Amino acid sequence: CLSMPSILIFVFPSTDTEIPSGTAISTGWLSPSRRFSPQSSCLQIRGYFHMMKDMKKVLTIAGSDSGGGAGIQADIKTITLLGSYGMSVITALTAQNTVGIEAVLGVPESFVGKQIDAVLKDIGADAVKVGMLANAKILKIVAGKIRKYKIDKVIVDPVMVAKSGHVLLSRQAHGALKSHLLPLTFVLTPNIPEASALCGIEIRNLKDLEKAAKAIYHLGPKNVLIKGGHLEDGKALDLLYDGKEFFEYTAERIETKNTHGTGCSYSAAISTFIAQGEPVFKAIQKAKQFITNAIRFSLDIGKGHGPVNPYAPIAREMAKYHAIEELKEAINILKQKPIGFLIPEVQSNLGFALPYATSPQDIAAIPGRIVAFRDSIATVSHPEFGASRHIAQVILTVMKYDKQLRAAMNIRFDENFIKRCKLLKFRVRSFDRQYEPEKVKEREGSSLKWGIETIVKEEGLVPDIIFDKGDVGKEPMIRVIGRDPMDVVHKILKAGGF
Repeated sequence: CLSMPSILIFVFPSTDTEIPSGTAISTGWLSPSRRFSPQSSCLQIRGYFHMMKDMKKVLTIAGSDSGGGAGIQADIKTITLLGSYGMSVITALTAQNTVGIEAVLGVPESFVGKQIDAVLKDIGADAVKVGMLANAKILKIVAGKIRKYKIDKVIVDPVMVAKSGHVLLSRQAHGALKSHLLPLTFVLTPNIPEASALCGIEIRNLKDLEKAAKAIYHLGPKNVLIKGGHLEDGKALDLLYDGKEFFEYTAERIETKNTHGTGCSYSAAISTFIAQGEPVFKAIQKAKQFITNAIRFSLDIGKGHGPVNPYAPIAREMAKYHAIEELKEAINILKQKPIGFLIPEVQSNLGFALPYATSPQDIAAIPGRIVAFRDSIATVSHPEFGASRHIAQVILTVMKYDKQLRAAMNIRFDENFIKRCKLLKFRVRSFDRQYEPEKVKEREGSSLKWGIETIVKEEGLVPDIIFDKGDVGKEPMIRVIGRDPMDVVHKILKAGGF
């Protein structure tokens, strides 16, 4: 999932395939919230194929981004990943990358009109998203076609200026936008600079947002969503006005330069959820959650502003079944070896994180932990997500510094094991709990985070083996870190002499 595969093959299980109850399996057309259970997998698969026949259709009218991060390319990715059928009308060709736009080639307005006719007279659309229109002539053509085909779910992202500063809508077209397109708009999604350009109000705080939203509402759109990402208040606040009430949508502000395509992907997500029948408030709520995750796991590619990653939320859901299966396989291998002597008094656990994990709920581990049984080990349950706090804390801390390292297991401290790890050229590092700050000791679950971060900051990388010799009430412990459960198991067995 982390390598962003260009081809995805989806294999559906037969009715006798073991699938952990509650495991979410999703594809480009499966909702991430839908869940399989062993008893109903066959019925649900039939339901999904029925859903495909009634797949909602979303048309995006926008410019092409040769770098793939924004515009038509971002829209189609988002629409598809959220389970609808994406169609496109290209209004302009841009030669651009993460640094900026190098050239723009306009599409003749007559050809823009022909693209719209070709799509709508045959396929139709449950929602139309409008992005970059370039000039007044194209804008008027688009507005005319929306009237002709009586499209009522029109979501307009009034793209005026690129992140690089390149003008994407001529000033002469601002008047046409207000008079021709806004009266046909179901949801308008300007950012703060665009909202200010539309209403002439300088926006510095929430009160200004409310004034601007009301002023823009009187220009004709049924719903006005002003995206407040440009406010310097530490929050990513968006404000919706429907002509009667204000609704606020807040999320953490994620510090990253890789935000290319945020507006396009956000408005495409809103359009998709509206096409699928969600009311405006709910559609925006779901789209806000989606884009927040896409920003959180944005891609650090190119030399400028990297793109957001609409694939990230879906990748995490797709990985759940495989994470459980990989843990099962690793545990079964360990059970065949006499490794009971490596289990500490507090017992062990083996955890495996989803790509882009952010909480213990994103990490699968063994409920009841791994216990010593005769000369080997035993478990009381199959792996589950959210089954461990301690090993989850280790993995989450490690992933802050290296997203490829998603698995870990704690074992009993053993001097001979450490010596063999060093002979095998494993990277072995330790932390001393005696130097742990009192504030850290007082916070439950903070010790491991402090210890690992201390090591990584000193070494500049995450080691294979992290150990400590304990403290009052704290058992000495070794943590084995790896890319996946099998990587961890191989390190343990190799250092254990098996």
